[in-house]
Amino acid sequence: MYLLIFFLIYFLVVFVLRSYLLWRKTGINPLTFNKGDDAHGYNGKVFSIISIIELVVLIIHTFFPKLRDFLLPFWYLEYEYLVYSGWILLILSLMLVWIAQSHMKDSWRIGIDDKNKSELITSGMFSISRNPIFLSIIIANVGLFLVLPNAFTLLIISLSTISINTQVRLEEEFLVKEFGESYIDYKKKVNRWLTFK
Repeated sequence: MYLLIFFLIYFLVVFVLRSYLLWRKTGINPLTFNKGDDAHGYNGKVFSIISIIELVVLIIHTFFPKLRDFLLPFWYLEYEYLVYSGWILLILSLMLVWIAQSHMKDSWRIGIDDKNKSELITSGMFSISRNPIFLSIIIANVGLFLVLPNAFTLLIISLSTISINTQVRLEEEFLVKEFGESYIDYKKKVNRWLTFK
């Protein structure tokens, strides 16, 4: 039950609340995935599928214990210290996403916004990672796997990692067009995932 409640809070805080606050302040809808058949629109659909899989796994785990075997659990990874480690990663992820979104200010988007001009953010968490929000989501997925080690949480890690890496490359291509040399210089200074200074 705690895991389902945590993920509902995670979703509400990271996506719903943050989207509402940005919309209230700027009038901009930060959800920018289109419904087209291009790579950006397709990746938005993949993100939705991953979220649905995650929700179904959590509902089965919480309310239908007799069906847990259908999730193909990795019983040999079910250790208390791994569960605690997973919870630490989940809580850390929520904190990091919120901080990174705060550092993005009014430039935060879910997807690529080619209609509203935004500011290139290179300070705060973005001075050590070009993609701290995506990195934090990967951390959350690993945390979920450690708490619930099964074939479906492993599938979530796999699909999410592929989808995130696709989205990162699409966004980088857009940002080069949008900000030109400023973004190219930024790419030279800060790594895609983590920069050790």
